Amino acid sequence: MSSKNGNAVMVVEDLRVEVDGKEILKGVNLEIPTGKVNTVMGPNGSGKSTLANTLMGNPRYVVTGGRILYKGKDITLDLPDQRSLDGIFLASQYPVEIPGVTLINFLRQMVNAHRDEEMPLVEFRQMVNEKMDALGIDRAFATRYVNSGFSGGEKKRSEILQLAVLDPTLAILDETDSGLDIDALRTVSHGVNQLRNEAMGVLLITHYTRIFNYIEPDTVHVMLDGAIVRSGGPELAHDLEEHGYDLIRSGAGSAVAPASQ
Repeated sequence: MSSKNGNAVMVVEDLRVEVDGKEILKGVNLEIPTGKVNTVMGPNGSGKSTLANTLMGNPRYVVTGGRILYKGKDITLDLPDQRSLDGIFLASQYPVEIPGVTLINFLRQMVNAHRDEEMPLVEFRQMVNEKMDALGIDRAFATRYVNSGFSGGEKKRSEILQLAVLDPTLAILDETDSGLDIDALRTVSHGVNQLRNEAMGVLLITHYTRIFNYIEPDTVHVMLDGAIVRSGGPELAHDLEEHGYDLIRSGAGSAVAPASQ
């Protein structure tokens, strides 16, 4: 698959992945342009989270074929920390709790790991406060232990704050809307909309269309049985809402492999 989009920050070519010896991804082709929100939708078990973890380099997910290009470089074998340093960010579906480590200290370690020199403490504090204010997050939130005792919505807000602080080139949001009530969904969606910009590509993974009430995708891809089988604009999500995935399954055999727009 050659890139049809000159500003694609990531190109995935015929990606095949196994987990514990079982093939989950069966030839995924995908392009993620900068300045756009690409959405991957699909039912549970279709391979969406496997795709997210593979793009971030989780070693549990073994690439058996294809490749991942990031800014034109093959990163298929790169470790997760190198991908992070290169500007890839993953907001996990199930954020990990880190008792005893405050969010503010976690953020500082994270920021300094991405810099050649440590950011002065005063400058760092000012930057985090500005990000929290812009996202509508109470500053006291930063003094709590990372995700420890957090509600589902608070965990996702923590992820969005990390995204804001790092300002990556590629943001992968793995079911960020999962388990959120309507208020938390609006807050998290507001954060994503605040942070999206022309220099950042966004891959939003979900199986709910309700998030599209708050975040307008540029392209929607449908994943079934480990492959992307249909792509289109936001209207494709509305078709799924009305007819379900059976609409896609009935024509999956003749579907055309996607090219991001």
